[in-house]
Amino acid sequence: MSKRVKHPTRNAVVALAAAGMGASMVFGGGAAVAADSKTVPAAGPAAAVAAQAHTQAVQAKAAEAAAAKKAALVKKAAAANAAKKAALVKKAAAKKATSWVKPVARYTLTASFNQGGAMWSHKHSGQDFAVPVGTVVKAAHSGVVVKAGPNGGGDGPAYGNAIVVKHANGRYSQYAHLSKIDVRVGQTVKTGQNIARSGNTGNSSGPHLHFEIRTTPNYGSALNPAKFLRAEGVVI
Repeated sequence: MSKRVKHPTRNAVVALAAAGMGASMVFGGGAAVAADSKTVPAAGPAAAVAAQAHTQAVQAKAAEAAAAKKAALVKKAAAANAAKKAALVKKAAAKKATSWVKPVARYTLTASFNQGGAMWSHKHSGQDFAVPVGTVVKAAHSGVVVKAGPNGGGDGPAYGNAIVVKHANGRYSQYAHLSKIDVRVGQTVKTGQNIARSGNTGNSSGPHLHFEIRTTPNYGSALNPAKFLRAEGVVI
């Protein structure tokens, strides 16, 4: 029976190999366990900045939408106000076109319709408005000029310079003793339009406007002008 010879060096290597194997088994198991476990990294500064940027983008978009909505409402309100204003202007223009106005703005009433006296060969045919020479005379209503000129526009020298306007309702308005005539025969005039300047021409005892309402363009068809205007809503 042979005897095993002891080799110290080889025994040491084997021992070290065995020891290494055990260590490998131990540490290898630990590494395996570490590899199988899942870890969630903590949120860092970059993630916080990204979240803040997203929040700001959402807020900016909401503010933009709100501003657009407000602008649309303002635009809609402005359009509605403009349409309302235009309607009011149109209504006022239409009302003015159908209304009557005083032939002069500031005045003193003197001789009235059908008044008698030495000044007239017949009863007074109109209403006199005492005003300074050069006072603006306005068309009492819209219409067409059918007479304009000296000699009463054809009605006689007593009227001096005169104008007669035909209106759509079949009535005529006459303006006499003028110092200046600013319209011509055939011209269309609007309610309140400046048509002449008052004066003292013809058979006149002082500066004034003689105003008549007639049923025809000619002398002798006069109506009471104060009563007529009152019926149209104008009180002189």
